[in-house]
Amino acid sequence: MQTTAGQGWSELLVGLVILVGLLGIVIPILPGVILIFGAIAVWAFLTGGVTAWTVFAISTVLLVISGIVKYTWPGRKMKDAGVSNRAVFVGAIFGIIGFFIIPVVGLFVGFVLGVYLSEFHRLRVNQQAWQATVHAVKGVGLSILVELFGALLATGVWIVGAIVT
Repeated sequence: MQTTAGQGWSELLVGLVILVGLLGIVIPILPGVILIFGAIAVWAFLTGGVTAWTVFAISTVLLVISGIVKYTWPGRKMKDAGVSNRAVFVGAIFGIIGFFIIPVVGLFVGFVLGVYLSEFHRLRVNQQAWQATVHAVKGVGLSILVELFGALLATGVWIVGAIVT
């Protein structure tokens, strides 16, 4: 257990790490969910008690569920739209390369270019390749929203827990 002043500073630091984690989800540069999970785990360890560990358990469940949904729901929607797994993989590779070539927007530009080129190579029809690319971008956007929703729920649980303790 910490003193009230020490607990205030540690909660402020945990809150800042959680904020960075939330930003890392929206701007996929940092491992957002891992930062949020780690920050809440450290808070639970430092705070101690049933409430803190309950907050940690609930937050963990929310983050895991959102992680599962993040990979299954958008993936199914992309598959239903006819986007190949290969296109998403190529898009991810191009996105990583784009991240290092074009500051700030390179990840997005690279992903779109990679998916489009892969689908154009597979389909040989410009309009169908572009439609598949649009569906892939929507799928990635949905994935980010699902992950952000789970992280915001976990953050809300932590805020309530921090207030209660």
